[in-house]
Amino acid sequence: MATGNESRVLIAMDGSRYSDYAFEWYLKNMHKPTHHVTLFHAVEFHALTSMPMGFGSAELINRMIDEENATSEEYLKKLTAMMKDHQLHGKVKQTTGPPRTEIIRVAEEDKADVIICGTRGMGTVRRTLLGSVSDHVMHHSHVPVLVCRHKDDPHHHHLGHHHEPQKEIKM
Repeated sequence: MATGNESRVLIAMDGSRYSDYAFEWYLKNMHKPTHHVTLFHAVEFHALTSMPMGFGSAELINRMIDEENATSEEYLKKLTAMMKDHQLHGKVKQTTGPPRTEIIRVAEEDKADVIICGTRGMGTVRRTLLGSVSDHVMHHSHVPVLVCRHKDDPHHHHLGHHHEPQKEIKM
């Protein structure tokens, strides 16, 4: 990690139980008072990307954008409360763009020493077709990546581990 007293930890958060678990895992297993923690959320405007071209009025599109902005603002408030509740030193950061590339970009920009994220535990075929944010981050990050799989994830049980989450670290 960082030289000196302060390590910089970026925790990728997306509002899912998987990222919540990664945050909890960090608190239980890794947290130190000297860590500078960034809770990071990348916003993708799903309403616009899922709408067919030429479909919908400007009023409808603006309303959908406003709803997504309101949702992301609420999530920022939740992340800020999590930082305060756990007395973490650091910041909450949000950008707009694909999470897979934004996590890498922000980690480099903020000089993170490690990235922590959850995984949805998609199977091999689904992960190949849809892509996996955690896979992308592991393969493109220049710093270690810790991927936390929840112990209750059904794919986890195929690995033969029943008590601890799967953790993958890229060095």
